[in-house]
Amino acid sequence: MAKYRLVLLRHGEGAWTKENRFCSWVDQKLSSDGIKEAQNCGKHLKALGFEFDLVFTSVLRRSIQTAWLILEEMDQEWVPIQSSWRLNERHYGALIGLNRAEMALNHGEEQVKIWRRSYDVTPPPISESHPYYEEIYNDRRYKCSDVSQDNLPKAESLKDVLDRLLPYWNEKIVPELKSGKMILISAHGNSSRALLKHLEGKS
Repeated sequence: MAKYRLVLLRHGEGAWTKENRFCSWVDQKLSSDGIKEAQNCGKHLKALGFEFDLVFTSVLRRSIQTAWLILEEMDQEWVPIQSSWRLNERHYGALIGLNRAEMALNHGEEQVKIWRRSYDVTPPPISESHPYYEEIYNDRRYKCSDVSQDNLPKAESLKDVLDRLLPYWNEKIVPELKSGKMILISAHGNSSRALLKHLEGKS
């Protein structure tokens, strides 16, 4: 059986993580702890002898910044990076920016758990009146994506994340793996979960 070389990781801690808020597609930088986490990850990968040929990230800066910091620690800043919205974190719709504890008080622990951890349940969609709608949908990075802005998601289940991720995985990443390259994917909690579900054949 052929062996392929892939390292899949979640970005370092973001600024909203400490505040227990749904960050999703809001473009947060890494916190000071998140920077240290990425640097430590780079040191660890270097100590293990990893040499990457290509890096894939989402278009969110916490994903990109994590990749930069890791490559810097590994003395591999020259390695090419490709970014796509298809590796973005799950779109949490109307929940974006909300504190999870407040959500539990307003909607109940069980409902929040369903929104966060179910496979095919979608949270309420984001509306144009949402405080982060303009920030997300007027961002220039999405005008350069492979779908029109009208077709970008307004909320996603984990299943939706996998559905939008798989075409990119199959068309862009898999051929590079099959060619023998060592690949690093610096992604997010839910895009990583979705991809792992696919790779490990989980129900």
